Amino acid sequence: MVLSHQPHAPQQATPAEAAEMVSAGRAVLVDVREAEEFTAGHPPSAVWLPLGALSAGGRLPPGAAGRTVLVVCRSGNRSQQAAVLLAARGVTAVDVTGGMRAWAEAGLPVVTEDGLHGRVA
Repeated sequence: MVLSHQPHAPQQATPAEAAEMVSAGRAVLVDVREAEEFTAGHPPSAVWLPLGALSAGGRLPPGAAGRTVLVVCRSGNRSQQAAVLLAARGVTAVDVTGGMRAWAEAGLPVVTEDGLHGRVA
């Protein structure tokens, strides 16, 4: 995991680091994309909370309490915004660099709600 040198920039993790943290139970992965993007394909363990809902005060799932929250979107822009919002709430939030595009390029699984092979939309 890398610390950004930009002021107010969130911590960052590569997709591989994020997958390992989730697999080890050290973090919760939150996908902040829109419904159609999430439905097309997402990481198997991801919890869906769109950026708009998060910005409007949406709450994280109960399993996220006291844990690191990894935030992912399609390319990294929305997840950075979400990580900053969460950090302002006192949450340890980490942006997954490169988003779902980088996740898929790293060969990590992308699934639909039925567990079938998904795609990044």
